[in-house]
Amino acid sequence: MSWKNKTVLVTGAAGFIGSHLCEDLAARGARVRAFVRYTGGGAIGSLRYLPPELLGTVDIYRGDLRDFHAVKAAMAGCRYVFHLGALIAIPYSYRHPAETAEVNVMGTLNVLMAARDIGVRRLIHTSTSEVYGTGEYVPIDEAHPLKAQSPYSASKIGADKLADSFFASFDLPVVTVRPFNTYGPRQSARAVIPTIAMQALTRDTVRLGSLTPKRDFTYVKDTSAGFIAAAEAPDSVHGEVINLGTGQAHTVEDTARRIIRLAGGKARIVADRQRVRPRKSEVMRLLADNRKAARLLGWKPRYGFDQGLKLTVDWIQEHVDQYRIDEYNL
Repeated sequence: MSWKNKTVLVTGAAGFIGSHLCEDLAARGARVRAFVRYTGGGAIGSLRYLPPELLGTVDIYRGDLRDFHAVKAAMAGCRYVFHLGALIAIPYSYRHPAETAEVNVMGTLNVLMAARDIGVRRLIHTSTSEVYGTGEYVPIDEAHPLKAQSPYSASKIGADKLADSFFASFDLPVVTVRPFNTYGPRQSARAVIPTIAMQALTRDTVRLGSLTPKRDFTYVKDTSAGFIAAAEAPDSVHGEVINLGTGQAHTVEDTARRIIRLAGGKARIVADRQRVRPRKSEVMRLLADNRKAARLLGWKPRYGFDQGLKLTVDWIQEHVDQYRIDEYNL
């Protein structure tokens, strides 16, 4: 499929994954509309890292997902919509569950209604592996029960079910992709891998909470490729939920030791009880069954874990002055 001159909307475009997706779509010749949350300073978030020749082709639409009219205006004329916009920080959702629900549930409802009214060719809706909670079995396939272990995961389950309902009720051509823990350049220090890398590069100690949870870490370019594959797939994918993960899991401790080696091997790991999630909220193991993505999308990850970690650590080292220490506690 050629993306040349196809008009697409990306919500959450200023974010980590969204900025990479905008870059990859623009590089393919798509006319990208980037929906970003309005700020008084006109910030465009991680989009600022795009190569100038690609950023210059991206149209910035500022607004709020909770504003239906803003969403619909940005979507007008678009054939494909990638809905990534959300409040994603789990600790933030403990403090502000109402805002998390408003943005993630009602914001998604606005995207779904606008897509229905406009008649888009396809809507790619973003879920998260957090909706599974601690895996009752591994690898986790798409039939695994959903379990809300944080206000964030509950809000995403609600958003996913709304997407399902619009497929069933209105035959909306929606595909839900469910990325497992994505990492890579541009990710905020709120996430575990940048938190480890930043501390390993600038401190003698790496302070972490629980060391035993296992995560299926997926490099951001693989995740972006999965979104694009979901848009390019035959119409038979409409209504499907599809995991995007590597099929390999690593503990937080193993991940930290790998990053420390890449950063020079000097830092030591220190347990920090203030970083531990509430006991019943901690998701202990996430490991993707990615066979459905291979079967329906022809997708498979291309980046090995150590390869992706090196690219990430190198990028953070180049941009170390742009990371804030206070982000570690968010």
